Amino acid sequence: MKPDQHPAADLAQGFVEHALGWARAAGAPAESLAALETAALRLALATADGHVCVALDAIGDDEPAERLRDRLLASGVVGRPGASAPCPLVLDRADRLYLRRHFEWERRLAAALVRRMTPAPADGAEARAAALLARLFPPRAADDARPDWQKLAAALALDNRLTVVSGGPGTGKTTTVAALLACLLALRPEARVALAAPTGKAAARMLDALRARAGALPAELQARLPQTSYTLHRLLGVTSQPGRFRHHAGNPLAVDVLVVDEASMLDLALATRLLDALPPEARVILLGDKDQLAAVEAGAVFAELSADPSLPPARIQQLAALTGIPAERIAPPPPRAATPLAGAVVWFSESHRFAAGSGIGRLAAGINAGAGEETLAWLREGADGSVAWLDDPGHAPSEAVWARIEAGYAPYLAALRAYRDDPAPVFEAFERFRLLCAVHESPRGLEAVNARLSRELRAALAHPQDPGSRSPWYPGRPVIVLRNDYLLRLFNGDVGICLPDAAGTLRVVFPSDGGGWRAIAPVRLPRHDSAWAMTVHKSQGSEFASVLMLLPATPLRVMTRELLYTGVTRAAREVVVAGSAAVFTAACDNPTRRDSGLVARMGDIADGRS
Repeated sequence: MKPDQHPAADLAQGFVEHALGWARAAGAPAESLAALETAALRLALATADGHVCVALDAIGDDEPAERLRDRLLASGVVGRPGASAPCPLVLDRADRLYLRRHFEWERRLAAALVRRMTPAPADGAEARAAALLARLFPPRAADDARPDWQKLAAALALDNRLTVVSGGPGTGKTTTVAALLACLLALRPEARVALAAPTGKAAARMLDALRARAGALPAELQARLPQTSYTLHRLLGVTSQPGRFRHHAGNPLAVDVLVVDEASMLDLALATRLLDALPPEARVILLGDKDQLAAVEAGAVFAELSADPSLPPARIQQLAALTGIPAERIAPPPPRAATPLAGAVVWFSESHRFAAGSGIGRLAAGINAGAGEETLAWLREGADGSVAWLDDPGHAPSEAVWARIEAGYAPYLAALRAYRDDPAPVFEAFERFRLLCAVHESPRGLEAVNARLSRELRAALAHPQDPGSRSPWYPGRPVIVLRNDYLLRLFNGDVGICLPDAAGTLRVVFPSDGGGWRAIAPVRLPRHDSAWAMTVHKSQGSEFASVLMLLPATPLRVMTRELLYTGVTRAAREVVVAGSAAVFTAACDNPTRRDSGLVARMGDIADGRS
């Protein structure tokens, strides 16, 4: 894509003009201005695409990096780290060019992570911890030689101030956390534990899942588990100043243990502020899926943090003693990249929701492996009823696709017709099926399909309390919140359903924390949209019984391997993929790449180089 065709081209050009103005004011020579114009444009477009930095080699075309470096440093706008006079742009030792705020965030995050690699203070309760782990993680069958990675992760987190657990859907992350918290609270009953996630829905699902998994725990431990979960913004304390929070290094959170779910959604800025706000001795446990979509904003923090599941030999011996698993069986997979976080990272690969040979498991594995042609050929065979391919290469969805979508929502319409006063059956029916889109615009995008479904499903329902076309509100309209409203306790990603109250007045009903329901007048809602369809990004942290994923008409940059994987793994029982073969295979061949220096920055700090 040419720079002037980029969606962020206007904003990027505005930044370039500012940079050139600063350079001219500093008396930059003409050759520096020319170099700066090119570099500032490339950097602005790269950050709009989620990169944290851009390498000089990717800027200079045929110009040697050394000459480009000299010209940029002479501009008065580009400086080295630690320079006495800070510049708007930073060029590090490895010739990575940053916006200063991204460089400072990356350096702060790297330092905070490396500091947390020192073990938590020993409490002398190793024997008791081993007994608790043995009780909470029963031994595997005698003929099963596989190590119990859930037990190993819990044991690791008992000793670490930082633990990163990556696993796909159904691999037992929440089960592990329930057992881990039970161990920690048994050893330290006074420990203050907080649960958080980037979105309200993910936070609520984490709390629900933890309660469900905690049923097997002793009653006294169940009573000590957290009863509330938070969005990260709510946990940190939003203020009236954008990007500022009440909790930071000078006013840390009052927690001893923080568990963050869906951490793959963390961007660089939020991850930095979260680590800044943690007390030095607090434990933090990050749960996520390294193969999912990265954050919308700059950075792919979780993928970088979870890149190295290696375990040093001494740590393996400690884990063997604590878990009773023979040391020779504790063999982690090879790392994607060596990082200073080795010894704090565990990958879960054994799914308890669907086996690797099942339809969804096999589809997800094929996508992750980049095996587009082979996976599509298998899909077309139709050998597994839990997955299906609808060949649909048209500019707009075919009538066969619309029929499949409408059939997916038929149980929801039936629940609406049967609705009296209890929203639970309506919400349960709505969560059984969801249409996921990869893009917002185009006839196959979110806006177009939501508009058609609103018309057709509203007409099919023909609810007697529908006020008619003069109002956008009607019984059964699902909506998704697009902006946080802390007064109403509504958060980006929350989903509600429009339902009539006892007097026939339409209200938007949302699940309430701790159970029950909240009904809010439509006029009071923050920015929102209909939610018959969702983007894959908005579906992160959700699970539906069945999913239909609608691919765009042509291959696009945003149609990546991670987006495809995230979409199909939102389904628990059945997934249908509708699109063209070219788009599917191109997505499998298009892994997300986010340029960053976080791993290198951690290495520098660990080696004493700041």
